[in-house]
Amino acid sequence: MSLRETVKVLVADDTSVSRGLICNALYEIGITNVDVCNSGDAAFVKATREGFHLIISDQNMPGMSGLELLANLRSQKTTSRIGFILISGSMTREILAAAQKWGLNNFLTKPFDTPKMKSCVETVIGRL
Repeated sequence: MSLRETVKVLVADDTSVSRGLICNALYEIGITNVDVCNSGDAAFVKATREGFHLIISDQNMPGMSGLELLANLRSQKTTSRIGFILISGSMTREILAAAQKWGLNNFLTKPFDTPKMKSCVETVIGRL
């Protein structure tokens, strides 16, 4: 089995259109084992209960933001090593600096296309 067939990805975004765009890009590059959540809170619960190799999260969500999700994941032994990609349409230096302090693996700015998604994912999990 190839990496793209075995990798398990969780997408967290409060907007259904954004979740769909992220999932479509993942499907186009051959990653089909994808689960979705509509909040950072739900993503945290799901990540602590199920095993994921990678989480792709929007930054701006009500409740727990993507940055807060990252911080919470990194503070738990069972989730501290999950790959994490932060996505935002308004990525600031302050957000990136804070995310890097928490061990952000990569980030992607909106809008993105499938080749950018593939490159971003490959820097975290390896060549697909």
